[in-house]
Amino acid sequence: MPDGALSGIRVLEFSQIVAAPVCGVNLSDFGADVVKVEPLGGEQTRRTAAIVPNEGKGFQALNRGKRSLVVDLHDPRGQDLIRRLIPQTDVVLINYRLGVAERLGLGYDALKALRPDLIYWQNTGFGEHGVEAKRAGSDIVAQAYSGLMVTDAKVDDDGAPDLISIPIADIVSGFAAAMGVGMALFHRARTGEGQYLSTSLLRTALFIQAGAVMREPVSDAILRNPLLEAAEAALAAGEPYDAMLDVRKARQTARAAFRLYYGGYRAREGAVVLGALTKPNRDGMRKVLGFPEEDSDSPDYDALLPENVERALDWKRRFRKRFLERTADDWVRDFDAAGVPVSAVRMPEVMADDVQVVAEDMMWEVDHTVTGPQRVVGPAVLMSKTPTTVQRAAPALGEHSAEVLVEAGFSAAEIATLCEAGTILQR
Repeated sequence: MPDGALSGIRVLEFSQIVAAPVCGVNLSDFGADVVKVEPLGGEQTRRTAAIVPNEGKGFQALNRGKRSLVVDLHDPRGQDLIRRLIPQTDVVLINYRLGVAERLGLGYDALKALRPDLIYWQNTGFGEHGVEAKRAGSDIVAQAYSGLMVTDAKVDDDGAPDLISIPIADIVSGFAAAMGVGMALFHRARTGEGQYLSTSLLRTALFIQAGAVMREPVSDAILRNPLLEAAEAALAAGEPYDAMLDVRKARQTARAAFRLYYGGYRAREGAVVLGALTKPNRDGMRKVLGFPEEDSDSPDYDALLPENVERALDWKRRFRKRFLERTADDWVRDFDAAGVPVSAVRMPEVMADDVQVVAEDMMWEVDHTVTGPQRVVGPAVLMSKTPTTVQRAAPALGEHSAEVLVEAGFSAAEIATLCEAGTILQR
């Protein structure tokens, strides 16, 4: 197989949780040699929902393709070890809390002095400037601060805010970082210059919901401002959080007709989701449902008129009743035949064996040092000339410590001394 686009690029990943691991696993898929630097006890997500000690599936999924180097970064000998690796390193990834890298001697200025063309990426919760910069951040906090949690509008049994179930700000930050690293490597190939890259969970969360966050005076006066006034009035009146969400939903009337055709419906034996974004799609949906008279696509239709909002809600009730008459599979078959984007709602646990997933070779077979044969989700991007690939299963804790240090010129005696001192861990 030809080399990947990033073959020959060495990455040191100082990471935890999701954002930096997502960046690193993508760079590995493009061919980079990604060395994950872990503390002596291992990166904490190794233990999250782990049936086999230190080998949780969540950790393995985001750290496949990498090598594990276990170093005590609080030990000056461990910091010296890292400094010896930097001249042979192209990219550093780090998502520690703002200021931690500098305290460990891993800040950009310190490492750039050892390799001037180094590409260095750091992810933070709130950014690097302003009054919030030094606050601790995590995906759920970014969801709350940025408004993502309100956009998703989920509550728990107590009516308290509930999180979006996947760490979406973390994941998108990791993808954005991988894109940025690729652009920085391209720039370096042209100019010889390295550079500093930064992302934050807040920045990413805003990007995801850019349409809601942006300001535009005409639409704001009609939609945004009355919505905010009503929501803030509800809170000021002592209404609970979930009541505020209901107020917000009730004010988002312009989407009532749109959501007839872009949303989910319960059916017999499951549920169905439709994504009819074009008039031909919506006409096809109307035909399959047997309701050609629904007229929200008429040129003179005003989605903001109260009477039209009420009509859309009435149609929603009729659609819901109609969908309950047949099974999810029946609806999918007929909507597919009409060319309407549709899917039954699936559980992720069944997808590894899905016929389309198998046909597209989206799952890769690897062997893990501890847990044995695995099928893992493969690269997000396919490339014809520089193929992406899953290089290996996720590393066992400290599996490659000695290997990485030997490649960097450490002697066997040095490695043995560092192991005996507890500065590194070799499996």
